[in-house]
Amino acid sequence: MRVPIPSDLKDINFPVPIHYLDFPSAGVDAVSPALSEGLVVFLSDGLPVGQAYVEGPERAAVLVERVVRRDTLDHARRVAETPLGNRDVSILICTKDRPEELRRCLASIPEQSLRPVEIIVVDNASAGDATRRVVEEAGATYVREDRVGLDYARNAAIRAAKTEFVAFTDDDVVLHERWLENLMKAFDQPEIACVTGLILPGELATPAQFIFEKHWGFGRGYLRQDFDHHFYNSHARYGAPVWTIGAGASQAFRRKVFDEIGLFDVRLDMGAAGCSGDSEYWNRLLHHGHVCRYEPTAVSWHFHRKDMKGLAKQIHQYMSGHIAALLVQYQNTGNGGNLRRILISFPKYFAGRLRKRLRKGVSSHDVFLKQEILGCVSGALYVLRRWKMPAW
Repeated sequence: MRVPIPSDLKDINFPVPIHYLDFPSAGVDAVSPALSEGLVVFLSDGLPVGQAYVEGPERAAVLVERVVRRDTLDHARRVAETPLGNRDVSILICTKDRPEELRRCLASIPEQSLRPVEIIVVDNASAGDATRRVVEEAGATYVREDRVGLDYARNAAIRAAKTEFVAFTDDDVVLHERWLENLMKAFDQPEIACVTGLILPGELATPAQFIFEKHWGFGRGYLRQDFDHHFYNSHARYGAPVWTIGAGASQAFRRKVFDEIGLFDVRLDMGAAGCSGDSEYWNRLLHHGHVCRYEPTAVSWHFHRKDMKGLAKQIHQYMSGHIAALLVQYQNTGNGGNLRRILISFPKYFAGRLRKRLRKGVSSHDVFLKQEILGCVSGALYVLRRWKMPAW
């Protein structure tokens, strides 16, 4: 399948550079002429504190005034000054047939300022022995799960972990050295059951990576956010938009919540419906009165898929999983807002997108519109066929 490059990307030169600039810096103005294009990420004490895309010459001093907020800097400083209390944590990674990506991810763990009690890698039915060798070279614990599906693998990792907290990342992620420490610092109240982190793009080398980051990226900004029963109840009519909480590539949990409300639903995510096992679990946590927190100082980098064909497949899986998760959430909670989102919100949303595409042509936002719509249908059919299937 050949996917054309959308018209709004034809003037962009790839790879798109990613600039990291220290703030404050006496020399920030001196480098401003170089800021003619690309993603600019400002750092304070080694942590990202703001970002912006630059499409033409712009002075760094002007840019930093626009994108770096004082409350972001104050929060980063407070987190740095907060003593670390929670140390009993394992890092859990699920993988399938990606030994080199896994090797890169594992290489970032020894640099962590908080060393995990254990690193557990669940091999979800990889072919051959390469994954096992990479895990053994890194000194991590190898667990094999032959039932194909990300949530089978996640549940196997949880069962293998014995620590009070568990932190999940993906094999195509590289971790900031303070990722685990700052995730753990965010569990400063007993009602906080889950913490997610800021995820930046590892590269923007291709149009597919740029499209994903622009329209589907994992970044949730630079302000800490708490999601509680007020957030959950205020969106009851159409179901809480729990996907705004974060991304499954960077999340940590109190281990005891899995004993309380169950494990991940194996009908969701890769190898099953396609995606959204994490957001369904966050929805379940909120439904049961827990709090989820987004913590921007827990930083990692995700390497998006490079080719348009692979991205098209991923978008189909995302929308399939999203609709599947809404149906599962309705089944678990009885909240009719999930059905209203499927039956009312989505038809209106896609009708508007189709009208815009017919009027203005194909943009990067709409290039995968067909895959989005077909994915929605696929996700609904998948779950309805498995309505009585055990969730885990």
